Amino acid sequence: MMLDTALCLERFAWHAGRHADLAVQSLALASDPAYVSVRNRFSATLAETVTCSDEGAFITSWGYRLGTAADVEAAAARLAFLLAALPA
Repeated sequence: MMLDTALCLERFAWHAGRHADLAVQSLALASDPAYVSVRNRFSATLAETVTCSDEGAFITSWGYRLGTAADVEAAAARLAFLLAALPA
């Protein structure tokens, strides 16, 4: 069974958006690779682009593995921590 990475990224964006200090800048599901861009609402420089591998791992633009599609909420929380955001 093939993992639906677009659905995984939609779920990631939703969980990231629940953090008070994070804003989803864009969700590009038609691009190759599909990605979601998230930033700290209070900083123009604290931002990250996240992709989802075919195996279901959420990966930052600099190669850091945030977590997996098995626990999207934890992966989004790890990104929030990296971007100095308050908990959801």
